[in-house]
This record gives sequence, C-alpha cells and structure tokens, in this order.
Amino acid sequence: QVQLVESGGGLVQAGGSLRLACAASGSMFGINVMGWYRQTPGKERELVASITSGGTTAYGDSVKGRFTISRDNAKNTVYLQMNSLKPEDTGVYYCSVLNSLLSRYWGQGTQVTVSS
Repeated sequence: QVQLVESGGGLVQAGGSLRLACAASGSMFGINVMGWYRQTPGKERELVASITSGGTTAYGDSVKGRFTISRDNAKNTVYLQMNSLKPEDTGVYYCSVLNSLLSRYWGQGTQVTVSS
C-alpha cells in the first residue's frame, strides 16, 4: 500500500501562484509515475501533469507553459508549481502514483480556488 498526503492548496487570485506537494509513504518499490489530476464539478477527473521516475514529464493542454511538475525521489515527494492561475483552474487536485504492477493510488485531494 502507498499513502499519499497532499498539501499546498488554497485560495488565490487570478494571475497568482500556488505550489502543491504530495508526500508518498509505504510500499514505494516499483513506483514509476507520479502525477496530479484535478476534478471540477460536472467534469471527469483530468490529468494535470505527470512525471516518471526518470524525469519525463507530461502536461494537460490547458496548463502547458503555466504549471511545472517536479519530483524529489529521495523524499518520495512530487510537487506542482502553478503559475498564472486562472479561475478555470479551480478544482480539487489529487495526487496519484502508479507502480510497475499498474496499481494506482490516490491522495485525499486538496482544494484549489482561483478567484477572478
């Protein structure tokens, strides 16, 4: 089992920045991909950004150029730096990890609210 604890959400004005962090613990063997997803009312959960153990990143189209994902393998922590935030970035952000057995784990989610 893997436990994920997110932090860093909150309320920010449009144009502002937030940094999310997700600390993973437990059975970390074989953890390959760490990432962030978000969910807004009426929409399906969508990929925001992901990063492999080798550092390869991927971003959702709506956040490219504004968000940056990074990972500290020594601390089993993944970060999401969010700049130039827009009201449409509002949602619950979930940390997720995928291991080599293709088992996925989710954090409890952290609310991000961007006011206009």
